[in-house]
Amino acid sequence: MQVFEGIAEFAEAAGRDLGVTDWVVIDQERINAFADATGDHQWIHVDERAAEAGPFGGTVAHGFLTLSLLPILLHELYEVRGITMAVNYGLGRVRFVSPVPAGSRIRARSVVADVTSLDGAVQGVLATTIELEGAEKPAVVVESIVRYVA
Repeated sequence: MQVFEGIAEFAEAAGRDLGVTDWVVIDQERINAFADATGDHQWIHVDERAAEAGPFGGTVAHGFLTLSLLPILLHELYEVRGITMAVNYGLGRVRFVSPVPAGSRIRARSVVADVTSLDGAVQGVLATTIELEGAEKPAVVVESIVRYVA
């Protein structure tokens, strides 16, 4: 984990590779819980029997489930200390490149793509690739925007 001691230090991080996380299992239980939380019970996610005959040969995670793990994954990579608040400001480009089959594992690689100094804060853009174990293409690529207030 990389630690930034305050917003001034984070402001100098543009271009820094934050590394890679540990693998996270995306099991059917997590997929079902996400379906319950969001009301998205599409058969490709929750009906294991029907999904076996579907286009992916089994159930797959919701793209938004994979994306929703971004905070957990990024917290494994870095921390900004000495702040009063961190705010998810939004997302730039997001692409769901590959389906994530139930039982598979994902991990994230991230780079601080850009940092902008603001009055009493900094705004960082993180370019993250969520990899799918054993796959040629990633599960998700995303630019996320976070603000850190001193």
